[in-house]
Amino acid sequence: MSIQTDKIKELVERRQSAKLGGGQKRIDAQHAKGKLTARERLSLLLDEGSFEEFDMFVQHRCTNFGMEASHTDGDGVVTGQGTIDGRLVYVYAQDFTVNGGSLSKTMSEKICKVMDMAVRNGAPVIGLNDSGGARIQEGIDALAGYGDIFERNILASGVVPQISGIFGPCAGGAVYSPALTDFILMVENTSYMFLTGPSVVKSVTGEVVDQEQLGGADVHSKKSGVAQFSAASEQEGIETLKKLLSFLPQNNRQTAPERPTNDPVNRMDDSLNDIIPDNPNKPYNMYGVIASIVDDGEFFEVHKNFAKNVIVGFAHMGGRSVGIVANNPCQLAGVLDINASRKAARFVRFCDAFNIPLVNLVDVPGFLPGTQQEYGAVISNGAKLLYAFGEATVPKVTVTLRKSYGGAHIVMSCKQLRGDVNYAWPSANIAVMGADGAVGVLYGKEIKAETDPAKQAEITEAKKQEYDELFCNPYQAAQKGYIEDVIEPRNTRFRIIRALATLEGKHQEIPAKKHDNLPL
Repeated sequence: MSIQTDKIKELVERRQSAKLGGGQKRIDAQHAKGKLTARERLSLLLDEGSFEEFDMFVQHRCTNFGMEASHTDGDGVVTGQGTIDGRLVYVYAQDFTVNGGSLSKTMSEKICKVMDMAVRNGAPVIGLNDSGGARIQEGIDALAGYGDIFERNILASGVVPQISGIFGPCAGGAVYSPALTDFILMVENTSYMFLTGPSVVKSVTGEVVDQEQLGGADVHSKKSGVAQFSAASEQEGIETLKKLLSFLPQNNRQTAPERPTNDPVNRMDDSLNDIIPDNPNKPYNMYGVIASIVDDGEFFEVHKNFAKNVIVGFAHMGGRSVGIVANNPCQLAGVLDINASRKAARFVRFCDAFNIPLVNLVDVPGFLPGTQQEYGAVISNGAKLLYAFGEATVPKVTVTLRKSYGGAHIVMSCKQLRGDVNYAWPSANIAVMGADGAVGVLYGKEIKAETDPAKQAEITEAKKQEYDELFCNPYQAAQKGYIEDVIEPRNTRFRIIRALATLEGKHQEIPAKKHDNLPL
């Protein structure tokens, strides 16, 4: 046997050993928890045979606490490039079988390398997190490693899409890398995120809470809004990540790939002509409206379980990817509040960063009143959404379906926030407020001066009807040019797609600045 053959044999054996991570016993323990290994996750995520691994033989350089006696090739994270549906992506997957996936300096260098390559070559980066946190034995080196990763997250923001999958623990400083990315997916019952664990919480506050209650997928997808997606299994989670990627461009200089469809652009839906109830306080199905206007009725919702009074997500219209923002009259009557404003603003800014046109479906009675909202800074949070729409330079098409009152009318991509094409249905009410509130303000003294209750009711109804006829319709706005047209609801799909087609060559800039000062 030649020396070359021996060396090739050594290489093959070392590769096989590296692919086992922490060894079969720890792989079995990972499976026993209902979790896949880092390599199994990447195998499901990437096109078959497309993965090219980087730095398989990297080892840690720590000599503290006996660490010099234990080395594993790869050192707890699998990094490289591959394709998803033929499109280049850069990936890293933390390997819990090696030192609990804890972050060493060399691990951070591996992660930073693929992030740098993603930015340089203009491709998304996907991180699959499953780590016990910083490697304590490395002390400040591990913390420095996190800092290096966070800086890459910040510099890559708005340049290439960044997606985080949480497939196990993600605690302490480790949570900030996913928090800096564009989308976070968590897996129910096996993943969690928190800054301080249950034991620290108990010692400091006396509160007794377990990991799931403190930072599980249910908490972050419903209550905090930290996670945009929640999946019942790792397999479902990976399919969600792949679906998400299909709506996104490779980078901020490109547009999302078009998807062929047999759904006619000029398809009408007669049901839309009857979907708005006669009673202005009665809800209706906004999801039905969305399904009726997008290609093949397919809508990919983002932040589905958080702040349900506003709906955001991706769809295709005429084969092109669009971001949809819609008030939901079935939840809190569709009002805007703190969480809805944050949710929608984040989504709008992402779409604007990555050249995804925005379609806005408006039915908003205003902002949610009350001390809880005011004390929680609803003003600043509402301003985030206003700022996001006003700053956005992507094509923006707004359709007002029913209510559009007061400050909420302005916030929801009105003409004065550089809305490109604004339409309204005949059922639209565009005004400072609804008739009930307006009559009380405008004619309150006159009504109270009448002592007969029957006369009061008669005057009130007459004034409400007068106000409705004058303001609670789309024609005042149309007469002043604040909307381009009042359209028949069944034609909504065609009108939006045609508007987007005319806006393909849109070029709009914001004044030169170092950066904005978003009302955080």
